[in-house]
Amino acid sequence: MIINSGCRTDIPAFYSKWFMNRIREGYVYVRNPYYNTKVTKCILNPNLVDCLAFCSKNPEPMLKYLDELDKFKQFWFVTITPYGKDIEPSVSDKTRVIESFKKISEHVGINAVNWRYDPIFIGMGFDVERHIKCFEEMARSLKGYVKNCTISFLDLYEKVKRNAPNIKPPTRDEQIEIGKAFSKIGKENGITIHSCCEKTFLAPYGIDCKGCMTKEIVEEGIGCKLNPPKRKNIREDCNCLLGNDIGAYNSCGHLCIYCYANANKELVRKNMLKHDPNSPFLIGNSMPEDEVHLAKQKSWKIDEQISFL
Repeated sequence: MIINSGCRTDIPAFYSKWFMNRIREGYVYVRNPYYNTKVTKCILNPNLVDCLAFCSKNPEPMLKYLDELDKFKQFWFVTITPYGKDIEPSVSDKTRVIESFKKISEHVGINAVNWRYDPIFIGMGFDVERHIKCFEEMARSLKGYVKNCTISFLDLYEKVKRNAPNIKPPTRDEQIEIGKAFSKIGKENGITIHSCCEKTFLAPYGIDCKGCMTKEIVEEGIGCKLNPPKRKNIREDCNCLLGNDIGAYNSCGHLCIYCYANANKELVRKNMLKHDPNSPFLIGNSMPEDEVHLAKQKSWKIDEQISFL
């Protein structure tokens, strides 16, 4: 199975000490984001966890723990975009993020890291030409350290409409122009461009439209074949090999204006104040009304399947 740490928040950037405490104690409690008293206990054991999947805008706090994490297979998504503090208020300097990316690539291997350049939007000083220029500069900096880059265009969730009224998705023609240019730049720098949940209209221009964390990409990253159970992904057109997400919504301190996982700054502030690095929960602690059940966990590795019920 896969333990996912990045769909709801940025654990490497803000909660690395907590995460390593969970690794050392061998389990984590995860609240259901829609039913607060329903809690899942996940065992963090390399015999059951085939891959730890990270998604971060600032992996630097986790660098000192990479050796300790070597008992697990890892797959890293690192988001590097050209936006400034008016859009991504608390994201670290991009040159530092790039250097952290390179160190992770050297440690886990080039097949186990993926660069995310998303979401792509128009507005607040960014048009097609600027995106192409910025992408080319970043691709040159990352050449030799990454083979795959995932792009996606802004989705106008209600939270995004409320928090970022001055940005919009590129038009279809603009998306095609971006796709063509990014594909060309990728080829020049040894990088395959993948689209995330954007259907297949970019395929004729050299974009791999099968997805960003497909079974094939994960298998190449961790160096073994997997036999995952069939499951319906949350988003249409998503082919990602999803796992148990141990994060929590409304807890990411980057406060990007386009974020779908944060409702508002005040709620994030309150939740981050509740964080206890020693708690089995990412936010807060146990409550008397909690209903805890053990996750159904099973290794997906072919010929190495171990179950723990």
